[in-house]
Amino acid sequence: MADNVTSLFRSTAAHSPSMAALARESDGAGPVDFCIPCNPYFPTPAMFEDMATRLREIITYYPSSADTITAELCSLLQLPPQCVAMGNGSTELITWIDHLLVRESLAVPVPTFGRWTDQPMETGKRVDMFPLQESSGFALDLAQYAEFIRARGTKVAVICNPNNPDGGFLHKHAVVQFMDAMADLDLVVIDESFLEFADAEVEPSVVQEAMLRPNVIVLRSLGKNFGLHGIRFGYLVANPALAGRVRSMLPKWNLNSFAEHVVFMLKEHGTEYQQSLHQVRRDRMDMSGQLSSLPGLTVYPSQGNFLFVRLPVGAEGTVVRDRMLTEHRLLVRECGNKIGSSSRFLRLVVRPQVDVRRLVSGLEQVLYGTSRRGAAVPEQATGTGYSSGTAAIDRLFSETNGAGTQGLAAQAIGAGTGAPGLPAAPAAGIGMPLPAVPSPVPVGADAGMPMPAAASSGPQQMPQQAPQPLQPPPMQSPPMQSPPVPQQPVPQQMPQQMPQQMPQHPLAAPGQVPAPAPVPAPMPAAASYPSPQMPTGPTPPGVPARGGLTAAQVRGTDGLSQAPGASWSGAQSWPEAAGMGQLS
Repeated sequence: MADNVTSLFRSTAAHSPSMAALARESDGAGPVDFCIPCNPYFPTPAMFEDMATRLREIITYYPSSADTITAELCSLLQLPPQCVAMGNGSTELITWIDHLLVRESLAVPVPTFGRWTDQPMETGKRVDMFPLQESSGFALDLAQYAEFIRARGTKVAVICNPNNPDGGFLHKHAVVQFMDAMADLDLVVIDESFLEFADAEVEPSVVQEAMLRPNVIVLRSLGKNFGLHGIRFGYLVANPALAGRVRSMLPKWNLNSFAEHVVFMLKEHGTEYQQSLHQVRRDRMDMSGQLSSLPGLTVYPSQGNFLFVRLPVGAEGTVVRDRMLTEHRLLVRECGNKIGSSSRFLRLVVRPQVDVRRLVSGLEQVLYGTSRRGAAVPEQATGTGYSSGTAAIDRLFSETNGAGTQGLAAQAIGAGTGAPGLPAAPAAGIGMPLPAVPSPVPVGADAGMPMPAAASSGPQQMPQQAPQPLQPPPMQSPPMQSPPVPQQPVPQQMPQQMPQQMPQHPLAAPGQVPAPAPVPAPMPAAASYPSPQMPTGPTPPGVPARGGLTAAQVRGTDGLSQAPGASWSGAQSWPEAAGMGQLS
């Protein structure tokens, strides 16, 4: 039985098996779920009872059209229906964004939600992957990311805020700055699927700003924050032209009757929904504190409804995952099949305290034995304790004893037979390695994000660590364990002058459509993010391009194979899911 269950993980690509599949392979009851990130407090038991009593009616008849369901959601969220497209889950919308709006290339920080890398690769697009560094807590430096996009010539940029799996958060003003700096791109996507769980800012969403810009889409999930992954519904917000283009491709009945029933019952449950979000945020703090007390376990700051943790040295994530499932009936998300991560990392969904105590007890027994003493669980006998889930990264780590690209470069130079120009560089933590720099790069305030250059005659020095993120990190309590971060070079700053304030968009009356704002002058982007000189030679074989991995390098065939609680009294005061604060 245990072999049947754990074999399900080996048959999936970048995702875990479904709860239904796990239940079929066990005794019919699924495990306690620390894997699928949805709200455990919503819908309420009364809402589930209501759906159960109307089950026959719901599943017997056709739903209303998608336009009808979208209009009801927009009435609740106070959004113009012309600016919204609802999909059968956010994955359906990602698919249409790729088919309709991504011409040739897309940039995305990694690790992140797998469909943002896999979907465009499946349709032959170039995916420029910008690695988040463990040494900086997986924080996204928007200035460096913008430099990377300019250097690569990428046409579409994606930001997930908070990011999955690490929960990293970007403040609204920084995201708006980035959007305006990237005004000349084909498209900028801000994926806010987990933003409802953030409490670092009162109104963190950029949906209002997106409606006034010609090339910005904000993606929102309903399944995650409403705790209903199985219904499959989500929505995007953009200017009327962009939203209408996606909406025109969707089937008339792409939303099911369960989605319709839930959307139409939400206006009666605003208070319960808001309370559920507050409880998840409190549980996140408590769970972080309990996990941080485990020896050798590192917990990273998160603004999502999940925590990204690094296992103690010597622990193999797949072994931990399988033993937690078979011995303790706890399902955890091992992140070795996420590009940019490894099997040393788990993503653990925030759950009620009674479940967390069971999780901590299970981890104590699996990692240390009941007394927390002794060796951690052994690594798999593969010659390396690192399994990223991608052939390129696995080979780099297996050939360099875990030192990654930098170790490969150091081996080449030490043996005197490596590709010319590959420098030796110090290791930068256990996570995604800092790529080696094959050309001289000035280190200092004006260094920016360099591009790969032609091979030179000797090794060059590279910066020790990735710069700190542009925005201050969110406050977290209690304190969490994290690796010490050495003194880092000052990054090139994004322009401090905020873009000219957009006119306040009045909530449109029926039939009124907000006019898209003109394309901002490209000068801020050009002035702030000058493109470095393009390389004159190829990237050496087996070495990721500076600052990122292309799809071909990763999976090619070259042998590398907090808003306050609302005193809710009606639909006009719904603490709406767009994250824009309470409406009056």
